Formats: sequence, structure tokens, C-alpha cells
Amino acid sequence: MNEAQIEQAIANRLAQSERGVSIDELCQTFGDQVSRRTLQRRLDAMFKLGLIDRRGKARATRYHSNTPARTVTVPAPAARHSPIVPQVSANVLREDTPALPGSTPSIGPELSAESRQLRDIIRQPQGLRTAVGYERRFLERYIPNETSYLSEGLREHLHKVGQSDEMAAMPPGTYARQVLDRLVIDLSWNSSRLEGSTYSLLETDHLISLGKTGDEARYMEAQMILNHKAAIEFLVEAPEELGFNRYTLLNLHAILTEGLLKNAKAEGALRSSPVMIGGSVFHPINQPAIIEECFDLILKKAAAIRDPLECCFFLMVQMPYLQPFEDGNKRTSRLAANMPLIQKNMAPLSFVDVPTRDYADGVLAVYELNRIELLRDVFAWAYERSAGRYAAIRQEIGDPDPIHLRYRMEIKDRIRDVVVNRMDKPMAARALQRWALQNVTASDRAHFIEVVEERLLALNEGSIARVRVRPSEFAAWWPIWTGRP
Repeated sequence: MNEAQIEQAIANRLAQSERGVSIDELCQTFGDQVSRRTLQRRLDAMFKLGLIDRRGKARATRYHSNTPARTVTVPAPAARHSPIVPQVSANVLREDTPALPGSTPSIGPELSAESRQLRDIIRQPQGLRTAVGYERRFLERYIPNETSYLSEGLREHLHKVGQSDEMAAMPPGTYARQVLDRLVIDLSWNSSRLEGSTYSLLETDHLISLGKTGDEARYMEAQMILNHKAAIEFLVEAPEELGFNRYTLLNLHAILTEGLLKNAKAEGALRSSPVMIGGSVFHPINQPAIIEECFDLILKKAAAIRDPLECCFFLMVQMPYLQPFEDGNKRTSRLAANMPLIQKNMAPLSFVDVPTRDYADGVLAVYELNRIELLRDVFAWAYERSAGRYAAIRQEIGDPDPIHLRYRMEIKDRIRDVVVNRMDKPMAARALQRWALQNVTASDRAHFIEVVEERLLALNEGSIARVRVRPSEFAAWWPIWTGRP
């Protein structure tokens, strides 16, 4: 069994027991297939990620599930639908494998009667569905702050679960930076999973911590996940400098698709070639001039929407519908949808537990029927789950440190300066003292130095991108810093 299969089997075994399961009972369950040491490592990793709970001590320790048992999703064969296909027919909407008889169904949103009706329509065989093209009026009819995809009641509810009064007063990006470590893993994994990635959550965590992969068979999947990490950091780094403009959206797309398209010129560029949607009767518009006009109109309308949740959902609807890029449209829309949330200090949307089939059905209803109700149900459910997760994480972290807020970029610059100039610890201490004396107010100085020194001691190869340090720079500095060749 590989690590993903072991993890899934453990999760299912724990979900079946209300009183929890001991390591001895798990060993009996797996028999000779998995060693006790391997099980212990998997349990420790799952506990750290919040996937399971651990109660008791020593031999009385029992493990409990934090989620219901879930069926294993088997991706479509790569020969039929590769997760990354850059040319015509690149955009394939994926579906979850149907649950096996007797298995526990996957969790998912509770759909309204209207949404269930839409789902039944778009799940009919393609031969029974009417071919449609891009309807420009669907975009043009949307008037920012007059048209509402989300009802006032729903927006109020999601605002309550997604933001506190205290956080609303903080500088842009504070919320996202507080939960960044967890957000990077969650959003990279879930967004890639919705694209057909076969990486498990634990494999994603391991990949992100290393920053590279030795799994040649899944190199493209690994690249997609690492691109997500870079894209999230791009959005969180300086959200006040980003906006709904070509610079931000084109660069976001370029980061997400780096190394994944056969034509490198298509990275961060509006498409000039036709695309088709696998599994759909929707035919995107293929006229470059109209694509540019509608793309700019989407950005103009998004920039005018005052409510961050409405803006978030508007982008999830209109960006994939236009298909402005050769590939990576849904990925770009999911990351771009987080921009208004990050800027307004609301809980980010990481698509935790969103079933692939439900998401695909919602997008199909937009493509083929210009109806948003099904995708709206999925969005509202997903945002509640994301908001709950990050509220719990923030509670554990505590209130943000005002020094971090006031000197965020200066802290990063000082850490980078130490690394690129290959300072040892005494040199770094002296340089930091000199800089703080000239640039930090006396009341903040001691705390500022302490924060930088703590960050330097915690720096590792998995966190260097956040301070704009290249792997080669870190490798040259590390022996000097540690005193070990």
C-alpha cells in the first residue's frame, strides 16, 4: 500500500469507531501489510494536519476521526484525460468516481430543489443536451452593486462566519498571512485535486515542504501544486498592490501555468487559438478581439463590486465561462476569487472537501444554461467550511503581533540580507542591531530584533521563498550559519 492508501484506510477505520482506535487495533486491522512504525508515522502526520484527533497518553492513546469516512476517488486514466493538456480540448470537467455499493457517501453541499433540477439537466447524456455558445449578454447584464448573484441574507451569513470586527480593521492581507502555512497546503491540494491531481493531502504537504519531487511519473502534477503555492504567496505578499487589472490576472495565470503549457508564450497571455470543453456541449468564443473586450469588462465589473463575497463568486462564474486562456482558466478563477477576501481580511476560500462532481456540475450549469444556483450552493457550503477551519486555526495562533503588521516587509528584507550576504550568527546580530538603530523606533526596536532573530532560527529550505531567497543562496549560506560543512 502507498502512503495515500494507508492514510485513507486509517481515516475510514477511525470513522467507523465512536470510541476511537488504538495503535494495537490498527496493527490488527492492517496485519502484515503495514508495519507498526509506518502506522505511527502516518498517525503523527495526520494528527499534525488536523485530520484526526489523539486522546489519552502512552498505551492508553486512542485516535479519533475528525471527519466522516470517505470513499477513495480514483482519477480517470491518464491516457483519456491528462490533468494538464495545453491545446484544444484542454479543459476537461472531471467527475468523482461513483461510490461503491455499501460504502459511505462523500460529504458535500445540501442542494436546493432548483439546484437539483439543474444538476439533473446537465447530467443527461451529451446527445440529449443542446449545443450552446458564449452568451456575451450574460456578462453585460450584470450591473455591479445592483445585480446580486448572492442574496443579501446569504452574504450577511457568510460575512458573520468569515470575518470578525477586529480583523476587519487590520491591514489588508493580515488574515491570510496568519493562516498562510495551512492555506498554502489546503488551497494547493484542493485546487489541484479539482483538476485531477492524484496527490494526497500528506503527499502535498511533503512536496511543498521539500519544494521539489523525485516522482517523475507525476512530475506535471507536482509542478501544478508548486505553482499553486507560488500563486498563493503572490496574492498574499502585498495584496494592497494588486487589483483587478491585467497585470495581476495575467501574472497570476503565468505563475499557475509555469512549465505546464507546450507553448510558453501562452503563460500569462490571453488566448488566440480555439479551445473546447471536454464533457460539455458548451463551445467557448474563439474571437481574440471579443475575448479581450470581455476579459477587460470582467475586470472592470469585479473592481466595482463592493462586497468581497459577491466579487469572489462573480469571478468564479464569469472567468471560467469566458475561457480567456488556453488552459488553467478554472485554476485562475479559484485563486483570483480569493483576492477580494484577502484584501478585505476575510477567511480565504480553499475548497476544503468540495466534491469534484459537485463543483463540475456547478460550472457546467453556468456554461450550458447560464444558471448560477448550483455553483452558488457549492460555493456557500465551501466557504462555510473554509471559514470554520481558519477561524479555529486563528484561535490557536492568537491575536496578530503588531510588530509583524508594522514591519512585515522590513522583517523579510533583513532575513534575506543575512542569507544572501552569507552572515554567520554573530555577524547577523551586529548587522541587525545597526539597521534597527537607524530604522526602527526605540519603543519597537527590541521586539523587532527578537522577531527577526526568531525567524532566522526557524528558516529552512521549505520557507525560503517567502523571504525571496533562492535555493542556491540558501545552500551557500546554510553551512556558514550552522557551522557544519
